[in-house]
Amino acid sequence: MSTPVQDERVQDATGGRMPDAEVEERLRALAAERYHHRHPFNLRMHEGLLSRDELRRWILNRFHYQRHIPIKDALILAKLGSRELRRSWIRRIHDHDGSPDGGDGGGIERWLRLGEAAGLDRAALLSGEGVLPGVRLAVDGYVNFCRNASTLEAVASSLTEMFAPDLMTTRIAAWERHYPWVEPEGLRYFQVRVGQGRRDSEEALALVHAWARTRADQERVLAGFTFKCDVLWSLLDAVENAEVRDAR
Repeated sequence: MSTPVQDERVQDATGGRMPDAEVEERLRALAAERYHHRHPFNLRMHEGLLSRDELRRWILNRFHYQRHIPIKDALILAKLGSRELRRSWIRRIHDHDGSPDGGDGGGIERWLRLGEAAGLDRAALLSGEGVLPGVRLAVDGYVNFCRNASTLEAVASSLTEMFAPDLMTTRIAAWERHYPWVEPEGLRYFQVRVGQGRRDSEEALALVHAWARTRADQERVLAGFTFKCDVLWSLLDAVENAEVRDAR
């Protein structure tokens, strides 16, 4: 049985570390307030209120984010200290860039097909023309965060994947109902990400629980997660504000 002195020493060593369940509760509270499922542009999308041009503008600008996902994951990969962790994390790069054997074109290829299904030209997507300055700024900020932050903070920023499966499920249903002019094959990106998001978020959550040894570490986890929410929100702000400017 521990003594009061021993308990105090443990408290000092961990900095009043929260139970893992409390960290997860705080993540969910932050997501309920700040995750981009609540952004007005996403709400309009899921209510079927976007025009064809608006939806295409989002696809084009979001592709700028999508194509940088494997880059940010490569930066995180370089921080990992064991080959076991690197072998696991590199799967995320393959998920987006495509498998090394060429059997799966990956998420970037599926997003290009989404663009084509919505009437966009593949070459136009790949050129990057038309990407809004605010979107570039948000994506650059996220990539630089993964480059410069600690491994714990960079991995924690990926925890928005905890909430992506529900968003993808909502999006699939909304697009099937409201945007039938988008060819069904274009929805394949969203369909695949439901399972990948659950798997990736479970892996990242286990890592941050294991690595966050103190209360200060856990607060950094929450800060990293909040930053990523802000990146996703800012990206949509840029797209939404472009709509306002075009309407003037």
